[in-house]
Amino acid sequence: MDEESFIINNLKDEVAYYMRRLYERGLTTTSGGNISVRGNGMVFITPSQTDKGRMKGYEICMLDSEGEPIEPNVKLSMETAMHLAIYAARPDVKAIVHAHPPTATAFAVAHTPINTRITGESWAILGEPAFAEYELMGTEELAKAVANATLSADVVLLKNHGILAVGKTLLEAFDRVEVLENCAKIMLLSQLAGGAKTLGQTEIEAINKLINR
Repeated sequence: MDEESFIINNLKDEVAYYMRRLYERGLTTTSGGNISVRGNGMVFITPSQTDKGRMKGYEICMLDSEGEPIEPNVKLSMETAMHLAIYAARPDVKAIVHAHPPTATAFAVAHTPINTRITGESWAILGEPAFAEYELMGTEELAKAVANATLSADVVLLKNHGILAVGKTLLEAFDRVEVLENCAKIMLLSQLAGGAKTLGQTEIEAINKLINR
């Protein structure tokens, strides 16, 4: 196997691994969610109509630098346009995870912000999430709305839809999805304990300095 084939296979396997992990963690359903990574001059994205819990590397679709499928007869993700729009808007982004975690999505359908200033971890990893207005799934309108939202945030709540996170690696993007869902759960549970007390501006600035934000 030559070096390029080795890199391509590794990227495909990584996308499939994180898709399986997303499903196993209950962060999406079999029919929902999609993942992509940008590398080696291409975009690798999960296909549609595939069992997310059993996804394998050979099933991952490859797109060229123009966003066109490299291999024939592939079932591209419905949200391929959204991924491509984000990559065009954010040259620093190398990975995207879109999912439907139930708690965070509950905030998205309620149009209620998730307060990430409740722990040092949530603020450091998530920053301030943005909202994207509702648009029909799989449309250019949704792609544009979400791409615009990522200009100001690495985590986006898609109203009446789900959530999305970007990162420099798939691990970083996946971590943001997981931490966002955990943060949403903590927000709800804290209401039973009297309500969350958020970090003050002094604490927030100290965290920003620590992580060079």
